[in-house]
Amino acid sequence: MPSNTQQLIDLGAQALERAHALGAEQADVLVIESADMNAGVRHGVPETIERAESTGIGLRVFVGQSFATLSTSDTSTEALEKLASNAVAIARVASADPFAGLADAAQLATHIANIDGDDPFEPSMEMLQRLARDCEEAGRSVPGIANSEGADASVGRQRIALLTSHGFAQSYGSTHASIACSLIAGTGDAMERDYDYATKVYFTDLPSPESIGQEAARRTLARLAPRKIGSQQLPVFFEPRAGRQLLSAFSSAISGSAIARGTSFLKNAMGEAVFADSIRIIDDPLLPRGLGSHPFDAEGIAATKRAMVDAGVLQSWLLDCRSARQLGLQSTGHALRGLSSAPYPAATNLYIEPSTVSPETLYASVPHGLLVTETIGHGTNLITGDFSVGANGFWIENGQVQYPVSEVTIAGNLRDMYRSMQVASDLTFRSSTNVPTILIPSMTLAGN
Repeated sequence: MPSNTQQLIDLGAQALERAHALGAEQADVLVIESADMNAGVRHGVPETIERAESTGIGLRVFVGQSFATLSTSDTSTEALEKLASNAVAIARVASADPFAGLADAAQLATHIANIDGDDPFEPSMEMLQRLARDCEEAGRSVPGIANSEGADASVGRQRIALLTSHGFAQSYGSTHASIACSLIAGTGDAMERDYDYATKVYFTDLPSPESIGQEAARRTLARLAPRKIGSQQLPVFFEPRAGRQLLSAFSSAISGSAIARGTSFLKNAMGEAVFADSIRIIDDPLLPRGLGSHPFDAEGIAATKRAMVDAGVLQSWLLDCRSARQLGLQSTGHALRGLSSAPYPAATNLYIEPSTVSPETLYASVPHGLLVTETIGHGTNLITGDFSVGANGFWIENGQVQYPVSEVTIAGNLRDMYRSMQVASDLTFRSSTNVPTILIPSMTLAGN
């Protein structure tokens, strides 16, 4: 092991040792070492120069059926002693939770998969500044761009170690790099803004900063002189950047915590056709260079690629150990955790598999519709499935973009939307939740 990895393992082992000595019956500890750099410019002038490094320890202890989770950024022996002492003291007086506890030993990862998630290259601050400047300059140089909200380039690195009192002790590295630019076009009350960005695990996988700036300019100029449209029922397309909200809502709806509480509109939908039969949804924690990849989850359970939806049928919940026990099931290895929080279930690299139909062909499949490029608000009721958000985008007619549209509200029910969903072929991995262009054949639009 590299020395820094061994140091994290040793820190975690010290915390576990102190917790047991002070009365913890079971315990686990998460140790995260992180370093982040960011350079921002506006009008070519440096606006942000940041570098932050930290090491944090999150300790979870169990006394009987009660537990407590505490964290610290102080790695001294005295601080670890205090952390363990306070955690055990709180656990002794906490309410019992019959579903809490460590993962079953049989489910712990014994093979640590290579997710290729740790980029060895670290750019200098000067390089990040140059990338940000080049990105903004490329966007500002496009005719019609009036102003800039700035451009940023950043990188981050984490080393994560997890140790448990029943023998698990493993670590992995995680990196990310990003470039973003936001621009303004128009004047007075007719100004519009838009942006573009890219985030990758490996720095060398980033597109050129010039391409990011130029795409931000193209998107901004395309929004000028938007029109109002009247209220109506119509087909609605979601470009990938906006369509992720629909998949994120699905992810929340199949979270084991929501299912166990009975607060999801999909609580009784296991094994049912929730989506159109052409839809397949995958969660892949082992995706090479995936932004949500990890070889094991926050409870030490081996990560596994699985189809959450196959041929439209719901196949699995997202389960951590606690929600799995509540439902009488086994964890699916979807536990995430912060230093100060107990594990909770969440997706990793979640995506809808693409079809073979191009976005242009999908546009042409209906006489007219709205292409949503931006949603405003988080108007999803996970108990009922009702969905309502503000939106901006473009009017589509005869398969062609006609003009920009702003200040409308689109609404529907996710059950109906999912069952009628169609997708295009343009899936790209830009975040940990990704979709191709989506068509919902009928939604309610409230306009002017």
